[in-house]
Amino acid sequence: MGIYSELGVEPVINAAGTYTVLGGSRMSAETIAAMAEAAQDFVLIRDLQTKVHAEIARLTRNEAAYVSNGAATGLYLAVAAAVERLRGKRFYDITREEVVCCNVVMFRAHRNPYDLVIGHLGAQYREIAFPNIILPPTPDDLARAIDGNTAAVYFTTTSWVPPGFLPLETTISIAKKKGVPVIVDAAANLPPLENLWAFTEMGADAVLFSGGKDLCGPQASGLMVGSKPFLDIVASIGFPNYGIGRMMKVGREEMIGLYSAVKQYVNMDHAARERWCEEQIRMLSDGLASHRRLRVERVYPNEAGQPIARAFVELADSFGSAEDLRNYLLANSPPIHAFSEGRQGVFINPMSLREGEMTVIIERLSAF
Repeated sequence: MGIYSELGVEPVINAAGTYTVLGGSRMSAETIAAMAEAAQDFVLIRDLQTKVHAEIARLTRNEAAYVSNGAATGLYLAVAAAVERLRGKRFYDITREEVVCCNVVMFRAHRNPYDLVIGHLGAQYREIAFPNIILPPTPDDLARAIDGNTAAVYFTTTSWVPPGFLPLETTISIAKKKGVPVIVDAAANLPPLENLWAFTEMGADAVLFSGGKDLCGPQASGLMVGSKPFLDIVASIGFPNYGIGRMMKVGREEMIGLYSAVKQYVNMDHAARERWCEEQIRMLSDGLASHRRLRVERVYPNEAGQPIARAFVELADSFGSAEDLRNYLLANSPPIHAFSEGRQGVFINPMSLREGEMTVIIERLSAF
């Protein structure tokens, strides 16, 4: 009996993508083996961190790297490092009142549920512009928003943000003139592979990625890359140091797991993976070509703006709703999880599928 069977939890076919609520992604056998090996021996955690961070930095063409327990924790620690940098003393010695006086400048269009950790730390949000095209922000708007209490500028790079922000290059240029670090939230912005170093090459001080999405590392891991002076501050605040970082524990298993995953990611054939995804979409389209209720459309890029194709299976209005189709896919065994995103049908994202699962999806949809 497998562990999920023992618990009465049925595994699902993930046709949605690398969503945290579905477990993010699958780790490779190589990564799992590396984590199991790491669990067998004791090490000096600070020594392991130093070596793992240096190797990941080398692999990703960055000055420095840091493994956190998730991208949101990375953001929390990065803002704490920015506050320490501004106040000129250890974060451990900074009072709550001194944190509250700090602000983080961001475009209102970039506000999202993940940036709540900024407020949890105690820093103030300084939002500029509006999430529309009516009154576009200017470089002067950003420059005026940065003052003596600005700890950092926060910028997110995803496809779902509305208009109302300056380009990252412009944002970095203005922040640098003001002497303020830029923190980039790129949690789901892999692929392309080049993003691991593209934003830091622009001048970003810290860039955050999820370790458990396309990197296929441990779900409870995050990767921060950036400048060595800034990430040295992050490391001095984070686990295993006393203070706020102590509760953000990263086990030796997660450190080794993410290191292994990054090593595989930078060496994998990404073009071959893209071709495989296209083949899966063609299989789906061919398999449902004669279906009287469903029509398949190739969509590019995917929901996160990643350069990977996915398919939209459109349901004719006269045969039910998108919710009916989603519930049908979930009601059978194994359940198939897919999102509709407000459209009349479901998206099928091949990037989270393993060989053979598209055949199951085709068979299930064919019977609808």
